[in-house]
Amino acid sequence: MAVTVETLEKLERKITLSVPVTLIQSEVDTRLKRLARTVKMDGFRPGKVPMNVVAQRYGYSVQYEVLNDKVGEAFAVAANEANLRVAGQPRITEKEGAPEGQVTFDAIFEVFPEVKIADLSDAEVEKLSAEVTDAAIDKTIDILRKQRRSFAQRAMDAAAQDGDRVTVDFEGKIDGEPFEGGKAEDFQFLVGEGQMLKEFEDAVRGMKSGESKTFPLAFPAEYHGKDVAGKTADFLVTIKKIEAAHLPEVNDALAKSLGIADGSVEGLRADIKKNLEREVKFRLLARNKQAVMDALVAKAELDLPNSSVQAEIARLLEGARAELKQRGIKDADKAEIPEDVFRPQAERRVRLGLVLAELVRANELQAKPEQLKAHIDELAASYEKPEDVVRWYFGDRQRLAEVEAVVIENNVTEFVLSKAKVVEKAVSFDELMAQQG
Repeated sequence: MAVTVETLEKLERKITLSVPVTLIQSEVDTRLKRLARTVKMDGFRPGKVPMNVVAQRYGYSVQYEVLNDKVGEAFAVAANEANLRVAGQPRITEKEGAPEGQVTFDAIFEVFPEVKIADLSDAEVEKLSAEVTDAAIDKTIDILRKQRRSFAQRAMDAAAQDGDRVTVDFEGKIDGEPFEGGKAEDFQFLVGEGQMLKEFEDAVRGMKSGESKTFPLAFPAEYHGKDVAGKTADFLVTIKKIEAAHLPEVNDALAKSLGIADGSVEGLRADIKKNLEREVKFRLLARNKQAVMDALVAKAELDLPNSSVQAEIARLLEGARAELKQRGIKDADKAEIPEDVFRPQAERRVRLGLVLAELVRANELQAKPEQLKAHIDELAASYEKPEDVVRWYFGDRQRLAEVEAVVIENNVTEFVLSKAKVVEKAVSFDELMAQQG
């Protein structure tokens, strides 16, 4: 059939649909007959309810269903005939003055846009690189040693220093009044490791067992305890015990305790290096992927379907409410969250999704089975039983789809980097680890 598509604005279109009344009535009769075979009503045996009674009770709702189905089918056929890529659900309204024997509707909807991506050879993308140095391995070994440290009590006349574990009693007062959470007995913490506020650590450092001290402590304005945030308290602290930390030696015994197969320091360093290199690889990939996505968004020209943006806003809103609920916020599902908070993020996601889809389609960057397998093997490699993890991924279509999305993004990243002006930048291991995301 010839389909007339009217352009209303940018991505908005209108199609007029006609459905024969006889087609609707025929389907209504069929469904009512089917219903009559199973419907139960007082005063009648099942399957023996007269058709006129069934029609009286269910006619309106069945007609409504049939009308929806037939108009939906007519819209799908018309959109297909006109080669339209429909975004979201159409808004369908009945028209007055339909021809004899027809019911006529207007369907107003959006289509997906044409995506124009400018020449990528003009795009400049910063690509980071980083290496796992001996210093990074040493730092990791130090962390592992600290996790396995032991403590021995210092002499009574020894002063508390960084790395020591101290046991204290303390009480804080604001304007002479105690406050909630401001008092503790036999409280332990490690000096110099940021477990306590700086003024508290500074006061304890250099004190000896049995000593007491009063000192002022100014709580930061952003302190998590809102009752004391931005206020200054006077604390009385008494040192009850000071213990010096003993870190295990870096030797074969440490390597064995950490489960290194050959029980050697060389084996420990090699294992740490392998794990750090894997982490560096994933971090670099994530950071460079982000730079590529930013360049793609900047190089793309397209109109955004409002229905897609609204759907993405709804998803983000749902996610925010779920997070509030997880934090124990009461009535999180009714929380007033303005939609506009999510609009920039939603628009970017929709824009990026459309640009990626176009780039993947035009350059055949879909995920290949061997790429999926290689990526899952890499994810599984850091686990004790990699084969179980591989089975876990392949055993669920949703998990596999998530991996597929990542592999496609990686393919896009490599494709763009092969076309764009790449500015190489080496960063230190510590810099890379400090970056968000």
